[in-house]
Amino acid sequence: MRSLFHCPTAMSDVTMLVSQGESILKSKKPGKIIFVCQGCGYQSLKWLGKCPECGEWDSLVEERQGTTMPPGGATSIQQAQPVPIDSVEMDEGKRIKTGIQEFDRVLGGGLVPGSVILVGGDPGIGKSTLMLQILHRLAENKLKVLYISGEESLEQIKLRSDRIGIGSENLWVVSEVALESIRAMADEMVPNAMVIDSIQTVFTHELASAPGSVSQVREATLHLMHLAKQTGIPVFLVGHVTKDGAIAGPRLLEHMVDTVLYFEGEQNNIFRILRAVKNRFGSTNEIGVFEMRDNGLCEVMNPSAIFLSNRPSLVPGSVVTASIEGSRPILLELQALVGRASFGTPRRTVLGVDVNRVSLLVAVMEKKLGFQLMTQDIFVNVTGGVKVDEPAVDLGIVSAIASSFSDKPVREATVVLGEIGLTGEIRGINQVGPRVQEAQKMGFTRCLLPETNLEHIKGIADIETVGVRTISELADLLF
Repeated sequence: MRSLFHCPTAMSDVTMLVSQGESILKSKKPGKIIFVCQGCGYQSLKWLGKCPECGEWDSLVEERQGTTMPPGGATSIQQAQPVPIDSVEMDEGKRIKTGIQEFDRVLGGGLVPGSVILVGGDPGIGKSTLMLQILHRLAENKLKVLYISGEESLEQIKLRSDRIGIGSENLWVVSEVALESIRAMADEMVPNAMVIDSIQTVFTHELASAPGSVSQVREATLHLMHLAKQTGIPVFLVGHVTKDGAIAGPRLLEHMVDTVLYFEGEQNNIFRILRAVKNRFGSTNEIGVFEMRDNGLCEVMNPSAIFLSNRPSLVPGSVVTASIEGSRPILLELQALVGRASFGTPRRTVLGVDVNRVSLLVAVMEKKLGFQLMTQDIFVNVTGGVKVDEPAVDLGIVSAIASSFSDKPVREATVVLGEIGLTGEIRGINQVGPRVQEAQKMGFTRCLLPETNLEHIKGIADIETVGVRTISELADLLF
């Protein structure tokens, strides 16, 4: 009896089976294992206790690297053709108004078709509520909108919508986390706007890593960005934030999207501030102010009146200044408390302004005014939870500290503006006219400002303007 392995037909069959098995094994060969930092996206072939890129400890997670096709498959890759820049047509009328003026102002005038907007904020700050209210306003204008939640059930979404009093037949909701299902849903419905809440919960089956990992977040954002550009659907991505306040995931995520918005505010404060830190279609200096109520978020059309509503009169350590946020001046109250230090090292606690800037101004006050502040605890706060990062409020900070240290209130109905140099000079500031006009509109009758800015406000009446050249002149004008 001849052996099976000496049969030519059997040998060919075995060879064919072996080759098929090898091809199957090659097709199912797992991708290379890498370690990815969940904070910055740094990749390493071995595990490290500390990320060399961002310095975070125990942030590298094992992920399996695989080759994925571009969104839409290989057939979607088409070579773009260069065109003269003069032939590119612009149509600003395509912006979609949401009906919420504070939100439209931050975006630069409304939604741009095909834009991808990343919205970040602390848990419970009101991101989901804001997104639902925006979609409700769009649905009232006969636009079909889609709200996709990966964290809440439909019953939970319905409870929130009933609480804030929204509902429309054009507002569609679904609970889904699979990227392939979301893409199929969008292709079938073709909504006018879409919200993904949140992007950290979305995952694709093409990757073996867990939802929320760097690879999954990056891949999901890439596919959704492709969807927005191909169909013209504005896509909102709600993102989690880390303990430092930055949007969770790699910084690459912020570079991929068109607009990055931060929703800020304290949990125990009713005011919320929407700020743009990146905007390809508008300014990044605009802010929107909202008030959290039982029926949702309400616009604050006059922030100055809100921030000064609870200000005490003729109290030492309280000064009013004006800050420019985008194109809108806002009056703010600066408060300072100076007291004798109980321990050897005096405390410097600052909220709302740069602590290094306050330390610099305190040093100038000791040198030029003779105030003995090295043995004093100093606390500075901007009321309302607002953050100010412009030097035009320097004179207000110094005035508040000097008022608290001297235990003398600043003269009533006085606004203080100006930047302070290291030699004690009061330097000019920009957009002084709108600041003084806002102070005059709010009922203030006196304004201290740099002397070099006096010529820019000659046409403003009903308010006394006093020019200040050096910090040494401040004490005689404040009290």
